Amino acid sequence: MKGKTVLVTGANQGIGKETAKALAAKGAHMVLVCRNAEKGRDATREITDAGGSAELLVADLGAQAEVRRVAAEFRAKHAKLDVLVNNAGVLVTERRITRDGVEETLAVNHLAYFLLTHELLEPLHAAAAAGRSSGVSARIVNVASRAHVRAKPNLGDLQFSRGYSMSKVYGHSKLLNVLFTYELARRLEGANITANCLHPGVIASGFARTDGGLVAALARLVSPLLLTPAQGAETSVFLASSPEVEGVTGRYFSSCRAVRSSSASYDVPAQAELWARSAKLVGLTGEGGRGESSLWAAIGKDAS
Repeated sequence: MKGKTVLVTGANQGIGKETAKALAAKGAHMVLVCRNAEKGRDATREITDAGGSAELLVADLGAQAEVRRVAAEFRAKHAKLDVLVNNAGVLVTERRITRDGVEETLAVNHLAYFLLTHELLEPLHAAAAAGRSSGVSARIVNVASRAHVRAKPNLGDLQFSRGYSMSKVYGHSKLLNVLFTYELARRLEGANITANCLHPGVIASGFARTDGGLVAALARLVSPLLLTPAQGAETSVFLASSPEVEGVTGRYFSSCRAVRSSSASYDVPAQAELWARSAKLVGLTGEGGRGESSLWAAIGKDAS
């Protein structure tokens, strides 16, 4: 990983932070994208104090303008991105709407992955081009969850305007991560950029405690029975750095092994429909500017 640049979202706590620390220890320069500036600074300092290389970008990934801004800040400073780890996520106890008019779980857990990946295609492509001669791919790692197995695609009502429940909406967002990964891998075929997703395990972290209340209390109660954040980060680190998965793409991993995801996740028409609906929700439809077609033109792909 020496000489490589890796961006990890949600890196101020939990498995995101442990992923960043582990990859920094392997020699990568880490870019931590965090919503909480103070915690982000602490995480960045922890890496640099241990002799690693890290910088902080602050953004609320639930806001599309901030996703675009943080990607632009990265592109202004870095010509290439070797590994993108889409990790940030939320577990929302009640239905809330972001400033973009999007249900919050969908906005953070799926659309942020989708939009940030699009906005960083150019530096990913640059890394892929630089590594092609030596057989080294750029990598995209999407943190999903085994919670996806309980979900079925609800593409007609992605924002759950009807029948909202915390567990159902969270599980559905994780299914979207898997569907997105498979479609992304197909569209990146031949581009020397791999895309894989993973189940990190059930982790004792700050993830479920953001909103307080009963869910946070239950999370504290069961935390001694769960994996540590460092253990939960192992598969993310494996997919980001291991030569064992060089060139492997479009797969779902658990405990550092490729396994089958749910039958619903292999629905190719659903993958394509999700892509189209997501592009519309984040304003990537149409031509001109940094629209979807112009972004994919950078790697010679027609994403229409």
